[in-house]
Amino acid sequence: MASPPPLSASACLLLLLLSLLLVLLRAPAVRGSQGDKEPVYRDCEKQCVRTNCTGARLRAFQSAQPPYMALTGWTCRDDCRYQCMWTTVGLYQAEGYSVPQFHGKWPFVRFLCFEEPASALASLLNGLACLLMLLRYRSAVPRQSPMYHTITAFSLVSLNAWFWSTVFHTRDTYLTEKMDYFCASTVILYSIYLCCVRTLGLRRPGVSSVVGVLLILLFTSHVSYLTFVSFDYGYNMAANASIGMINLLWWLCWCWQNRRTLPYWWKCGSVVLLLHALALLELLDFPPLLWVLDAHAVWHLSTVPVHFLFYSFLIEDSLYLLNTEKAGVKVD
Repeated sequence: MASPPPLSASACLLLLLLSLLLVLLRAPAVRGSQGDKEPVYRDCEKQCVRTNCTGARLRAFQSAQPPYMALTGWTCRDDCRYQCMWTTVGLYQAEGYSVPQFHGKWPFVRFLCFEEPASALASLLNGLACLLMLLRYRSAVPRQSPMYHTITAFSLVSLNAWFWSTVFHTRDTYLTEKMDYFCASTVILYSIYLCCVRTLGLRRPGVSSVVGVLLILLFTSHVSYLTFVSFDYGYNMAANASIGMINLLWWLCWCWQNRRTLPYWWKCGSVVLLLHALALLELLDFPPLLWVLDAHAVWHLSTVPVHFLFYSFLIEDSLYLLNTEKAGVKVD
């Protein structure tokens, strides 16, 4: 049985991601929060920039700045914002008020050049887990398996997303934020494509090709709206949640249909349920513990073990498909 052209959809997605690097070099949108709207914060920033970010003071700052800070784009103004953020937080706490957000984010203690150390570490761990399991998959599954190339492409799309997640949590800029958000969307969309190939495309390759094209058009429309019309965080979350729900239901239906014939079906069902349940951690949204660990970091840390279970399913299923193809058995 010939496998469908596995890299067509993923190759187009990756080309779109590369083109986004050019598209996203636009003037950044401004995010406002309670903390950065405070007069004490604004006055502090203006005074700091006026005093430290011109002339000899600026040259002294640049000469004393560690290379890793300069390489990641930290400027004198950024350092003023960081110092004034903690000045404002201290005043809030002294008056008994709850900790505010600044520029759309909670205040985090910066470690070296990492703005959000725990989230950056968690993203890196997810990427390493994905890479490790991809290598294990490629060593355990022959290339002749019908799903081999589609799963490899899915892994590369996932690695790309975790790379940008790590970069974004290391240094939050307009470009890194958008790449983090958009690449996360590609993982959800490609998971739907992966599910389509597994459930329908092995018998009807044309169906998976049509679905792949539709998913590319959906991704292009999504990115175009957020880039050229309005970057609406609520819309982005709702869109990803809706697509994720389709992915969840599709995989669960397949698991239910194959529960009696595939002994490993529970691994797939557990993974999709776990991922959606763990995503609820985002709703907690509390100020970071010890100014490092917030709900987003906890969510990312909790997903690291899921990679091992998911690839265990993918390995077993790919070997099953290979054996059934050799035996000439109809694939379900």
